[in-house]
Amino acid sequence: MKTKMTAFYGMFLALALVAGYVERLIPINLGIPGVKLGLANIVTMVLLYTAGIKAAVCVTAVRILLSGILFGGGFSMVYSAAGAALSILVMVILKKTKRFSCVGISVAGGVFHNVGQILVAAVVLETGALVYYLPVLILSGLGAGILIGFLSGFMIQRLEPVIRETLER
Repeated sequence: MKTKMTAFYGMFLALALVAGYVERLIPINLGIPGVKLGLANIVTMVLLYTAGIKAAVCVTAVRILLSGILFGGGFSMVYSAAGAALSILVMVILKKTKRFSCVGISVAGGVFHNVGQILVAAVVLETGALVYYLPVLILSGLGAGILIGFLSGFMIQRLEPVIRETLER
């Protein structure tokens, strides 16, 4: 069972890393630094809905660490970790209420990911002026969250029976 779970996590980790890398190749230049689609978050959403909180948190944490080592640096890991931690916390809470759709939970995750990053940036740079940047990032989190939510919902619908069967074996 342990070997199967390691392979399961590894497969989703690889998917998340590839999605993150592909996203870096997509030229999104809105004149606003930090605006991203968050394609790797599809993996987080799929895991959250099909394999549970532990799987989503573990794969996301290792993805952030490896992405930082491979493509970014120390600061990118800190910002990503802060955003992901707040995002997953909010998504888990909202999912447990059973009042929100996959899209709604994804939107909240996208928005709070940006809030987490702004909070860390404000602490690191020792300025509260970054709060003025928050409305722009909230809008980008809203847009990205809608897209990621629709894509995640589609993937969850298709993959849930297969993932559940795999985890039960």
